[in-house]
Amino acid sequence: MEGLKFVLVFVLLASASSFASASDPSSLQDFCVAINETDGVFVNGKFCKDPAQVTENDFFYAGLNMPRDTSSPVGSKVTPVNVAQIAGLNTLGISFARIDYAPYGGLNPPHTHPRASEILVVVEGTLYVGFVTSNLANGDNRLITKVLNPGDVFCVPNRTHPFPVQCGENQCRCIRQFKQPEPWCNHNCKCCVRSRSAH
Repeated sequence: MEGLKFVLVFVLLASASSFASASDPSSLQDFCVAINETDGVFVNGKFCKDPAQVTENDFFYAGLNMPRDTSSPVGSKVTPVNVAQIAGLNTLGISFARIDYAPYGGLNPPHTHPRASEILVVVEGTLYVGFVTSNLANGDNRLITKVLNPGDVFCVPNRTHPFPVQCGENQCRCIRQFKQPEPWCNHNCKCCVRSRSAH
């Protein structure tokens, strides 16, 4: 009799679990185009434009194909495309940037994006890229690196410390996508002082 009760309870629980569903909650709205006004719905730190007033230009940015000046002291130029440039990105959870590097060592200094993982695609040139871990139990950070060529892709977990460096004789260009509409950047290099190569 005990065995029958167990089987019945098991079957009941198994059938009830088929009704359960696990997923991310759906948005309350399709989009929230950010505006600088203070009237309206407030979502993700921005007020939303009236959806009836939204146009295609709220989801558009032109000019990312233009080379940027890399004569800065670090030899690179970051062109962000986030909610400040495309207001329609506000609640979509993504953004990206074009980064141009000068030949022979153009650098995007070590930094973190505490709220955003990223994925990097090299479009032109050669890039030495990597990151420094920050959460090993013994406190020793690890250096994880790779040389990338056009078409190569590298992902960087959030809260790690990436440092792309151009390592060729020509200009280098890459596109980086972030899992955050505004992946603010923290230029803090303390993590780089004590790290060991993963090789």
